[in-house]
Amino acid sequence: MAACSRTQVISLYRMLIKESKKFPSYNYRTYALRRVKDSFRENLHVDNPKTLDMLLNQARENLAVIKRQVSIGQMYTTQRTIVEETGVHRDF
Repeated sequence: MAACSRTQVISLYRMLIKESKKFPSYNYRTYALRRVKDSFRENLHVDNPKTLDMLLNQARENLAVIKRQVSIGQMYTTQRTIVEETGVHRDF
């Protein structure tokens, strides 16, 4: 496999973030975003090309999983939680 460039890594990171934001459920959305950010931060200083290729392949697989789960989540939506409700600001 060809060596991975910085632009490929950034592009994959952005796609993962973009797809994670599509989760209809607040809990899944925040969990996916946190996992993506944490895993990229954790592997920020990886220099070994083989390890980098392995991590990028893993991230591509995770992107496919996120896309599939977003589709399933959109088919079976649930009631929004109180955290997700917008436009309702009450002063007590």
